[in-house]
Amino acid sequence: MRRLHTTVGAAALLLGVTACAQQPAEDIGFGGQPPAPPGPVAPKPEAERTPIAESAVDAERLPRGYPRQVWTQDGGTVVVATGQEGGCSQVHAEVAEQTAQHVTVRFVEETPEPPGMCTMDLRYPPVAVRLDAPLDQRTVVLEQQDVKVPR
Repeated sequence: MRRLHTTVGAAALLLGVTACAQQPAEDIGFGGQPPAPPGPVAPKPEAERTPIAESAVDAERLPRGYPRQVWTQDGGTVVVATGQEGGCSQVHAEVAEQTAQHVTVRFVEETPEPPGMCTMDLRYPPVAVRLDAPLDQRTVVLEQQDVKVPR
């Protein structure tokens, strides 16, 4: 009986060691940048952001009166912009398109459907998106989309 426990334990240990040994080579090493974590990106404080010149922002697709402030952070790999939400709605940003010439950032304002009791206020939260490569000299194109979401 004791040999059976020893054999089973040794087999489990061998299986664990071989599973760890088959880790892809690109996950191992020194000196590279760690991969970007998945999920939403948190905007950093304004002191840690780099403003983008107004001439590098195309905001023609935004409704009149929508904020147009845009910054970068994390070496240009994250674009931060001022969104607009109000009452029961919430805004987030997503990258709609990335080319060698421009990056399109879409503000998505989600409003609950059916509507309920909501305040009549406007809020301007900073929202951020992570790019595949640093922004560099590319233009940031801003657009907005309203989406109804179930309550």
